[in-house]
Amino acid sequence: MTGEQPSGLRNPAGAVRGVGAGTLAVEAVVLLLAIQPLRTLGGPRADAAVWAAAGLAVAALALVGLLRWRWVWAAGAGLQLALVGAGLLHWSLAVLGLVFGAVWGYLLYVRRRVLG
Repeated sequence: MTGEQPSGLRNPAGAVRGVGAGTLAVEAVVLLLAIQPLRTLGGPRADAAVWAAAGLAVAALALVGLLRWRWVWAAGAGLQLALVGAGLLHWSLAVLGLVFGAVWGYLLYVRRRVLG
């Protein structure tokens, strides 16, 4: 006995990929839903904030289909950093980046615990 408890999942890698895909899909939907408030309340950089939100939503959806490769998990973290950086265009994008960054960080922790 090594002291490690098995996860109890039939396909742990698939389960972690599913949670990652769900997280990225929800993030994409939230970013797409943020476009209208950004257009209405965005201020002087509203157009740039809308394009940033749309581009990051497309990037999140693209990453959903690529989660089988290890590098995509780091790219997902980079997506969260890009979202925080988009906070220079509008503060609400930085808030979304911090929230989804915390979720992504926890997901990476769970991935490491489940997959070893």
